[in-house]
Amino acid sequence: MKTLDDLLGEGVSGRRVLVRADLNVPFDKADPSRISDDGRIRAVLPTLITLRDAGARVIVCSHLGRPKGAPDPKYTLAPVATRLGELLGNPVVFAEDTVGPSAKAAADALLDGQVLLLENLRFNAGETSKDDAERGAFADELAGLAEFYVDDAFGAVHRKHASVYDVAARLPHYAGGLVLTEVEVLRKVTETPEQPYVVVLGGSKVSDKLAVIQALLPKVDKLLVGGGMCFTFLKAQGHEVGKSLLEAEMIDTCADLLAQAQGRIVLPVDVVAATAFDANAEHDVVSADAIPADRLGLDIGPASVALFAEAIGSAKTVFWNGPMGVFELAPFAAGTRGVAEAITKIDGFSVVGGGDSAAAVRTLGIDESGFGHISTGGGASLEYLEGKSLPGVSALES
Repeated sequence: MKTLDDLLGEGVSGRRVLVRADLNVPFDKADPSRISDDGRIRAVLPTLITLRDAGARVIVCSHLGRPKGAPDPKYTLAPVATRLGELLGNPVVFAEDTVGPSAKAAADALLDGQVLLLENLRFNAGETSKDDAERGAFADELAGLAEFYVDDAFGAVHRKHASVYDVAARLPHYAGGLVLTEVEVLRKVTETPEQPYVVVLGGSKVSDKLAVIQALLPKVDKLLVGGGMCFTFLKAQGHEVGKSLLEAEMIDTCADLLAQAQGRIVLPVDVVAATAFDANAEHDVVSADAIPADRLGLDIGPASVALFAEAIGSAKTVFWNGPMGVFELAPFAAGTRGVAEAITKIDGFSVVGGGDSAAAVRTLGIDESGFGHISTGGGASLEYLEGKSLPGVSALES
């Protein structure tokens, strides 16, 4: 695929470049106008600064949340434009629509080195439409705003959306530095991981991670399972899990995976079990095979952290996706913190697979420099590891 260096070699000064970014940032629940984690905005800064400093007229587009194909003030990108301007050190022009009069007028008025952010792509039904014609019509309008297209939204490359897939067919297209790095890193951990290779998976559901477990199991030395998904595995071993999260329909599947793994799947030996899903609920550390009937597991316990840390410590390659517990609530954050800190200490290469794992690193104040790579795309990372074709990457390679 062509890169940003290839684009700069063609000369971008005075020319309009459409950049697909992933600015789908979380907002503070107590203050919906305040961005709680600007990591995804920071991730695209190198590409935007490179284009801006080269004199390009930069048009940025992104989605935010899941509006239903029509404008919704709850999902406006206006606060993101403000924060982006602060990080760039220059005000960012904000269009009140995506391909309408405001966007076209703002694009026409751009000066060399200026940056424009379009309103939420998903305010237009054509962005996510499964109808090729509808999606293509929206892509035509987006492409009409610029002369070149750069995709630096790795978090969206697994979506066959207009701004990700179809625009690339309508403009000379290039991979931004972030997308290029993500693909190179994931290729490394799937094709040529240095052994021992340890994968740490958490999150809520086995069903969400089943395909990646099946894809990685033949390649890994250890697969450590925490988070809500561990309780279905524990149930498959014959243990009672109380009121913990359980996918009953996946119990037989988990039993089959444990049999196939021949000891390579490592489960928690203790958990933090609470009377309710609440930071103020009564809670204790209990053995993973003795969870009380009236309690639910909300984190892995200290013995499990030590067990996982021992496996991680011997690894040369670690891939981590999914928290070990409900890290957003202080009483249930120690498991995720302990595992994350263990990963930062390995003598090897580590990848944080985006999503909640990346959010946990920042929320818990763990030094990001301790990881080899922190992905910006949880879903995209997992689909790549599963061996799926990513529409956005395929479009850039064509």
